[in-house]
Amino acid sequence: MEKKILIIDDDLHIGNVLEEVLMKEGYGVLRAYSGTEALLVLAQTKPDLILLDLMLPGLNGEEVLPRIQGIPVIVVSAKVDVDSKVNLLLGGAVDYVTKPFHTKELLARIAIHLRNAGTSGVGSVLTFEEITMDTDTHSVTVGTTDMRLTRTEYAILKLLLQNSSQVVTKSVLLDRIAQDTPDCTESSLKIHVSNLRKKLREGSGKDYIEAVWGIGFKLRAE
Repeated sequence: MEKKILIIDDDLHIGNVLEEVLMKEGYGVLRAYSGTEALLVLAQTKPDLILLDLMLPGLNGEEVLPRIQGIPVIVVSAKVDVDSKVNLLLGGAVDYVTKPFHTKELLARIAIHLRNAGTSGVGSVLTFEEITMDTDTHSVTVGTTDMRLTRTEYAILKLLLQNSSQVVTKSVLLDRIAQDTPDCTESSLKIHVSNLRKKLREGSGKDYIEAVWGIGFKLRAE
């Protein structure tokens, strides 16, 4: 059963390149050239994954994103400021790829998110052992305890839960969730992770986040 990918981008050239690359990989491709057209397409069909450009005529990508439910969305945009990334990831996107992009990297990310969607039934709930995150309500529980997390801690945990079987490198964490502050370096990332680890430990008595020396972080199963 071929996976269907919807490309929402008004740039014909980029859309055509993406369509060609995706079809070569065996994906079915749907196209929409504006936010309004995208919603019409989505009313009739449910693709397996969406590539969403932000700069669209009519409704822009930021306005379309909250109306997409239960389908993984990778934002593909030339906008690179960190606040935009954080808001889009908190707003429901599973990933963010900046233009110009390498098709190989984009294909790898598409494959990962399709696999994750297949195993976790992408939707609003991410789980790992006793940790449950509802991305619709932004609530996190460990066992029966409600966690109060900062925006950055929430974004870090979401990324770890989405990639629970692998190590998430520091550069990926910084790239995806770093706040737009000049001091958001590896050292402040460590502080956020350390605070998150402490909160999870208080709620569960377990150390859920493992530092992989020199590389990054991963979730640790008991």
